[in-house]
Amino acid sequence: MKNNIIYTFGILISMLLIISCGKDDDPNGGNGNGGGGTTPIKITITDITKFEGNDATTFDFKVRLNETTSETVRVDFTTNDLAAVAGEDYVAQSGTVSFDGTKEEIISIEIVTDTLKEGDEDFEVILSNPTNATLEKSKGTGIIRNEDTYLAGSNDGYITPEAYAGMTLVWRDEFDGPTIDPNNWTHEIGTGDWGWGNNELEYYTDRAENSFISDGKLVIEAREESFSGSNYTSARMITANKQEFVYGRVDVRAKLPEGQGLWPAIWMLGANIWDVSWPQCGEIDIMELVGHEPNKIHGTSHFNNNNSPLGGSYSLGNEKFIEEFHVFSVVWEEDQIKWLMDDIQYYSVTKSNVGSNYPFNNNFFFILNVAVGGNWPGSPDATTVFPQRMFVDYIRIFQ
Repeated sequence: MKNNIIYTFGILISMLLIISCGKDDDPNGGNGNGGGGTTPIKITITDITKFEGNDATTFDFKVRLNETTSETVRVDFTTNDLAAVAGEDYVAQSGTVSFDGTKEEIISIEIVTDTLKEGDEDFEVILSNPTNATLEKSKGTGIIRNEDTYLAGSNDGYITPEAYAGMTLVWRDEFDGPTIDPNNWTHEIGTGDWGWGNNELEYYTDRAENSFISDGKLVIEAREESFSGSNYTSARMITANKQEFVYGRVDVRAKLPEGQGLWPAIWMLGANIWDVSWPQCGEIDIMELVGHEPNKIHGTSHFNNNNSPLGGSYSLGNEKFIEEFHVFSVVWEEDQIKWLMDDIQYYSVTKSNVGSNYPFNNNFFFILNVAVGGNWPGSPDATTVFPQRMFVDYIRIFQ
């Protein structure tokens, strides 16, 4: 009898446990709706990357719940500067987002647009103080991509005339169009052979990041960035097969970069380089500068003389070529070349100096570039600031 009572009592206890486990206190069936289910309500916010543009632009951050709920969910938000600055790059905001039966709401942040070329910038929208939910992702990052090309800067400096007595202007590029003129210029791409023969470190591109027109000037920009296996990028532009000349006065108005490892150049190569190679083709360096000597430029001639160039230099003393525009010129005649800086002659070479290997009575084409690193300037170091830019206002040739 005792065993039967114990057996019956055990059955009753088991039934009570089954009933208890099957009971659901959630009137919505335990799916998390109403805030009392087994699935907690979580809040996230998206990241956004957009171009700044020139018209009114907004960044619409999506604030989402993992599922809808019958309870009202609220969460506060505020913006926070990173590289972008409130008032200059975007309009600061703060407030509260409410979900009343919805699963997604929008926080719209107005972007301040301009035409200035600058780096990409970012800011955050930070969520806090949630009600009836928890924060799964509390920060949304907005990245403002910059596609502008205008660089504010002074046009101060030396200017040469647009005409010379007894000479005719035969070609010019004033860089006053919206883009680089493909009828004049071709971009050379890549790292060349052995760093363009000089162990240079940059990768030359045709991207707008490295060469563009701004305020009537060509800008070649050297950047520190990882690109196609190189740590630096820049641009190198040539007029080969498009604009080639023999003899004349060449004027190039430019403002130059500075810094250890920078090597801007305005120069010419013999148009027969692909037939006779370098240096047999000849090279006329209208201007070169090594960035650790920002007050000094060099004018040089290269020819088939066991790579023993002839050239001279000009120094500004306590001033630097980055501070304002100067005009770098050659007066190129048969059997003679003269180098000038702001109409001051500082070097010349003649056929008698060079000898029978004189290659400078043939057609030449122009090259504009900013190298990074190389045998002459050495590599950039901790003192080198990037980006660095060469501005070219005009290039003209008179005959």
